[in-house]
Amino acid sequence: MGIFDSEIVQQEAMSLFQDYQNLVEMGGRYGKFDREGKKLYIQQMEDVLERYRIFMKRFELSDDFMAKMTVEQLKTQLSQAGMTPQQMFDQMHLTLERMKSEIGEY
Repeated sequence: MGIFDSEIVQQEAMSLFQDYQNLVEMGGRYGKFDREGKKLYIQQMEDVLERYRIFMKRFELSDDFMAKMTVEQLKTQLSQAGMTPQQMFDQMHLTLERMKSEIGEY
C-alpha cells in the first residue's frame, strides 16, 4: 500500500490544508484582533506548523516512492524561491516569534 492510500494520511493532509487555509484567511483580519485573539491565532499557527513539520518528516523517512517524490517536489519548489525546507520552517518560526514580541509575548 502506498503512503497516499492510507486513509490516515489522506485525512491528516486534508485537515492540515483546511486548517492552514482557514488561518491564512483569518490572518487578513489579524490587525483587528485583540491581544488574546492574536495570542490564539499565533498558537494555532504554531500548532499547524508543527503538524506540517511532522507530516513532512514522515514522508522523508518513508520508503514509499510517492512520499519521496512529494518531498523532492517541495524541495524543488522551495529551491526556486532560494530556500530549503528547513529554511522555510525557520522563517515561519521567526515570523511567529516576531508576532509574539509585537504583542508582548504571552
